[in-house]
Amino acid sequence: MPDSDVLSIERDGHVATLWLDRAEARNAMGPAFWDELPLAMAELSDDRAVRAVVIAARGPHFSVGLDLKAMAGMLTGADADEAPAGGNGSAVARQPSMASRAVTARQGILRMQSSVTSVAQCPKPVIAAIHGYCIGGGVDVVSACDIRVASADAVFSVRETRVAIVADLGSLQRLPGIIGKGHVAELALTGKDISADRAKEIGLVNDVLPDADAALAAAHQLAGEIAENSPLAVQGTKAVLAACEDKSVAEGLDYVATWNAGFLASDDLIEAMTAFMEKRPPQFKGR
Repeated sequence: MPDSDVLSIERDGHVATLWLDRAEARNAMGPAFWDELPLAMAELSDDRAVRAVVIAARGPHFSVGLDLKAMAGMLTGADADEAPAGGNGSAVARQPSMASRAVTARQGILRMQSSVTSVAQCPKPVIAAIHGYCIGGGVDVVSACDIRVASADAVFSVRETRVAIVADLGSLQRLPGIIGKGHVAELALTGKDISADRAKEIGLVNDVLPDADAALAAAHQLAGEIAENSPLAVQGTKAVLAACEDKSVAEGLDYVATWNAGFLASDDLIEAMTAFMEKRPPQFKGR
């Protein structure tokens, strides 16, 4: 990933941490964030040494969501088009048509959706460590993660209806499978804030820790536990879980049978059996 003012990556053994690194703006998500998030996720996805990813944030808040000031042009379609040049060769500005505004807005939304989807499509498990505000686009990002832990001061809000927007980057699509339709409807229709304890109660987060440092430590502990397992089995499990979301039990069983048939001859499985017989921890190589 090229040098970035909004994201940074740290590696520690088989665990990588992707930092939202725009603390001075409370990690508001502007054009650079949406451009660079998929680049960062691609780098981590392709790095075979990385077996688990933690997404965390610098500063007092995880993210206050979309940078409305920086993204205003895309939201309104204001940069959609200009009139043809006039007789003196200068461009004559005009208001873009409704159709042009809609096309521009839709293209921008699709790019941002793809950016968030890069988190969900990472083949390695992704764990969110959340503290402070996690609003709007922040919820979109953490809902694309596999596991979420939060600090006691975390505040969550699907706030788009309060700024006259329909949430369109994944929360309405991913949250029903995490917290259920009723809770999603309550959050999205009211735009209300909920506490970390309430988030745990409805299943949005797995655990609540005393503070941001403890939440980050818990996320890294989970990532470390995952990284100790066979990366083939871990990534296979994530892939099977994703593939079976819309399948019946019978279809899911058939899918995983086919998946495992292709991987049962792995070196990792042989190592697991050998380590068991030798009463030692296995050393998985991911092959």
